[in-house]
Amino acid sequence: MDHEYLKNMTDGLDRNALLEDLMLTYGKDVWNYAYFLTRRKDLAEDIAQDVFVKAYNSLYSFRGDSPMKAWLLTITRHATLDYLKSSWVRKVAFLTPWQQQERSVPSAETEWFDSMEKREIWDSVLSLPRKLREALLLYAHHHLSIKEIAELMNLNESTVKSRLFRARAAMNRQISREQRADGRNEP
Repeated sequence: MDHEYLKNMTDGLDRNALLEDLMLTYGKDVWNYAYFLTRRKDLAEDIAQDVFVKAYNSLYSFRGDSPMKAWLLTITRHATLDYLKSSWVRKVAFLTPWQQQERSVPSAETEWFDSMEKREIWDSVLSLPRKLREALLLYAHHHLSIKEIAELMNLNESTVKSRLFRARAAMNRQISREQRADGRNEP
C-alpha cells in the first residue's frame, strides 16, 4: 500500500474502509515495533491503537515520500517515545514489575528444541539497549533500508550502520556466552 494506492482509493472509498485495510496490512508490524521498544504487551496495544488513530486523522496528508510502512513505523516510534517520556509512565513503570512474555509449553520435545534457539535470539534482542534494538529490529524484522531507518530515526546513515554493527556484535557475544554456559561449543 503506497501513495498511488491511497490516491486511487480516496475517490470512492470511505476513510473507515481505508483504516481497516491499513490495520489489517500493517497492524502486526506496528504492534511488534511498539512491543520491542517498550517490552510490554499492554503498552504496545495502547500505542498501536494511538498510531492508527493518528494515521486515520492524517491519512490524506500522507505525501508518499516514503513507503506506507515506514510512515506508520515513524508514527509508532514518535508515539512510543512520547509515551515513555511522560512522567506518569515513569512513575507507574517504576512501581509495576515488567510483565514477562507469555510462553506456551510445546506439546513435543522436538518442538521445544526447535523453538529454543529462536527464544534465545529474541531474548538477546530484547536485552540490547533501546537504540541498538530499534535499529536492528527495523532492519532485520521490518526489512527497512538503512536510508529509511536513518530518516525514521532522524539519524545519519553512518550512525545507523554503526548501531547495526554494534547490535550484531552484542548479539554474537550474548549468544556465545549462553552457549558456553550451556556447555555448547558452537560458533
